[in-house]
Amino acid sequence: MKLSTDLGRLTVITGPSGVGKGSLVKELLRSQPQVWLSVSATTRSPREGEKEGRDYFFLQKERFLELVAAKGFLEWAEFAGNSYGTPRKPVEDHLSKGQPVLLEIELEGARQVRKNSPNAFQIFLAPPSFDELERRIRGRGTDSEEAIHKRLTRAREELNAKNEFDAVIINDDLQLACYQVQKTMGLNV
Repeated sequence: MKLSTDLGRLTVITGPSGVGKGSLVKELLRSQPQVWLSVSATTRSPREGEKEGRDYFFLQKERFLELVAAKGFLEWAEFAGNSYGTPRKPVEDHLSKGQPVLLEIELEGARQVRKNSPNAFQIFLAPPSFDELERRIRGRGTDSEEAIHKRLTRAREELNAKNEFDAVIINDDLQLACYQVQKTMGLNV
């Protein structure tokens, strides 16, 4: 099923862990409140402070699988024993109202969206260098050395895929990267 984007525009943003996707999306939404950020569904339990419908839609595994079978997700995957996906209906509803829609998802999800919605505009957010990416990941201070190694290995794989995307934006300066994303989304800046 092809996702209609006749009125609104669907934009996907992806990139490796530590590249600053979350910071960029927060800045974009602050300056462009008309953009709707899709909320993912998950089968994992809510973490402290997370709210239903704001952070995730928290679903039982059975309900998640029903939606998978009914093609209710634009993309979905399993990580660490939990399922995550982008519900199709809310995205379609916002697009049909002419609202720009943004998905902040991982590489494999972006590839699935490309198949389901070839008209979606896909942006790859890249670091200024691999060394800078490693500095950012280590600077978080939240991961073990083993987790850092896994993130960096995965980041190398993801960076090799950047040419699959409609645009590559280097996140060296947050304000400049945000401006470039807004321009590629066709938003007034």
